[in-house]
Amino acid sequence: MTAALAVGVAGTLAFAGCSSSTGAATDTTTVTIWHYWDGTNADTFDAMVDSYNASHPGVKIVTTNVPNADFLTKLRASATSKTLPDVAIGDLVWVPQIAQIGSLANLSTLLPADTLSDINPALTGFGTIDGSQVSVPVSANNLGYMYNKTLFQKAGLDPDKPPTTWDELKADAKKILDTTGMPGYDLYTQAGDNGEGLTWNFQVNLWQAGGEFLTADNSAAAFNTPEGAKALQYWVDLISSGASPYARWGEFEKGQGGSAQEGSWMVGIWAADPPFEFGAAQVPYPKDGAPATNLGGEQAMVFQNSDAKTKAAADFLGWFLQPAQVTDWSEKTGMLPVLNSVATGSDYLGWVDKTQPLLRPFVEQMAVAHARPNTPLYPQISLAFAQQIEKALAGEATVSDALAAAEKAVNAVIAKG
Repeated sequence: MTAALAVGVAGTLAFAGCSSSTGAATDTTTVTIWHYWDGTNADTFDAMVDSYNASHPGVKIVTTNVPNADFLTKLRASATSKTLPDVAIGDLVWVPQIAQIGSLANLSTLLPADTLSDINPALTGFGTIDGSQVSVPVSANNLGYMYNKTLFQKAGLDPDKPPTTWDELKADAKKILDTTGMPGYDLYTQAGDNGEGLTWNFQVNLWQAGGEFLTADNSAAAFNTPEGAKALQYWVDLISSGASPYARWGEFEKGQGGSAQEGSWMVGIWAADPPFEFGAAQVPYPKDGAPATNLGGEQAMVFQNSDAKTKAAADFLGWFLQPAQVTDWSEKTGMLPVLNSVATGSDYLGWVDKTQPLLRPFVEQMAVAHARPNTPLYPQISLAFAQQIEKALAGEATVSDALAAAEKAVNAVIAKG
């Protein structure tokens, strides 16, 4: 997901040295930041760093690009060699793992209270571990509903009225299949080598049905419930109808499918040269359920390398998270604002409506967004879950059997630790 976001997102590594001193007024504290952005995201971030450096003569921020695939490995190596960066900006789901790599500062004592209270609570909640605010978000994205307006018209559907409920989505998808021969709705049905594509997409519908993925303390699976069965049966019914064929994710993006649950980053990817006329809307949810979506994006963590560096790093993050900077960053990168005041403010929403109107549903969904469980075991949990749920989607297991097997597999991962 993060790699897709980055039509904008990835990078190359270069270790940056750091030094600080606290003597004369002309001395400077150097803060090293690792991130994996490239392209527009990296250029925008570097320009903002330059602006900060120019207006804060006592601090020098030095950025380093680390490839997404190598980020955690390089970070662990730097911990072993005692050369950790001062700030790591990485995928949201990495936070619990990075917290085990080195000692992270409690940002609740270093950032302004009004800044922290303005951040989307699902994002600050995710960055809270053992009562400490170990990370803060610097970017966000979520999953919405995108559809092919041309295929909607060919199927006799109103291209300006996307479905809002599960029943409407199923009916529209089946009508697209029956009239065009193309799948009506893509589903991510295969576990693959990490499971997250399936898990990340399924969690949206699980939450909409009123279910939870793990218990509140992340100590056990929580999805083997009537709500979990409702969400999985929804997927199975879509597949059995033919509207969502098994193992054919990507038809929509090729213009050969009616719709899909897609990330907000796709609006930016397709903005300059859309492959077909597409629309965007909030994710449909069951009539007796509640709207929900899944959060992604990057979070920043500060390693406690020294008091001076920690303070300077927090000062930069406090500056970066001011409304003016969040607005500028969001408009230039297409990422969603992490501050509620920006996401609901007239300045930013006016820019969205004028420049990127298809982002509007994703921005509005931030109010109902959920974050995945903040446990270092999440990657193994996601794969274990997806490998069992895939069997129901492939017709190899019943919904109840797949959920029970997934529960057993996830609990085994948690028990092993």
